[in-house]
Amino acid sequence: MEMPSPQIVRQQLTRAELVTIASHQFGDMVKAVVDIERGIMALGGELHSDEEALLLDDGSSQSNLWGINLYPSADEADWIEYDSMINVRPSQGNRTRGVADPELRERIRQIVNELVK
Repeated sequence: MEMPSPQIVRQQLTRAELVTIASHQFGDMVKAVVDIERGIMALGGELHSDEEALLLDDGSSQSNLWGINLYPSADEADWIEYDSMINVRPSQGNRTRGVADPELRERIRQIVNELVK
């Protein structure tokens, strides 16, 4: 089955819509890239780099893009996973696939929660 193209999310969508997107991809998970400056995200790509490229083409700055995985059926505390190869950025003080800065994780969480109800 072919993966759907990634899309930019600027308007609210529901967790139910995310469950549908997940079912067409990885089953229970949707990859997403959040632009912490613009307050938008791209989701639905096979790789975080696909979504990253879409946002860069749309005018986002590389330093503001962070990759996450969303588990729309999980509990509120566990539904965002901060894990992506695009997060490895020693020049920004982030040396792992995760997001080291707690304030940055909180900003990502706020944006996701604004876009997904």
